[in-house]
Amino acid sequence: MEARIITTPLDNDNVRILNCGDTVLLSGTIYTARDAAHIRLLDAVGQGKPLPFEVENAIVYYVGPTPSKPGRVIGSAGPTTSGRMDVYTPALIALGLTGMIGKGTRSPEVVAAIKEHGAVYFGALGGAGALLANCIVSSEVVAYEDLGAEAVRRLTVKDMPLTVVIDCEGNDLYTIGRTEYLKQMTNDK
Repeated sequence: MEARIITTPLDNDNVRILNCGDTVLLSGTIYTARDAAHIRLLDAVGQGKPLPFEVENAIVYYVGPTPSKPGRVIGSAGPTTSGRMDVYTPALIALGLTGMIGKGTRSPEVVAAIKEHGAVYFGALGGAGALLANCIVSSEVVAYEDLGAEAVRRLTVKDMPLTVVIDCEGNDLYTIGRTEYLKQMTNDK
């Protein structure tokens, strides 16, 4: 199956065509945010302050890139464990966040928010940060510069290879893959 070509913003029409297990090549603008940035984002929401980027139809990449080498846009930019953001994610999805990029499983609360509001969770290949950095054509800190690697950045990406791990129907590749593997193991005996 060919990869789906997706360009940001990630609107509801694009979310609905993505299925668990699809390979995607993503291009356009995405934002970075990890634990510390998520705390500040939700503090801003709680105080009625504007967020540093438009959340509606946006994609957040859970990454803390390393410093860039001379002549490079960004350093290694591999995904971090998504579960660390699970406590904050449903609130951002309710505000219109439609995509998240990371690695690892998500909580039942995040899956419920994905289904309720129509979002998608993409998996990026852990351990391939240097290769993923090659897909990043520009990087600019837009908020919380004092957080260093955890500052919010606006990234422009081209053909970033991703896999749909959880689609807007709540189908979860980790669950489906495990079930299919166990079924295959039983059939092979």
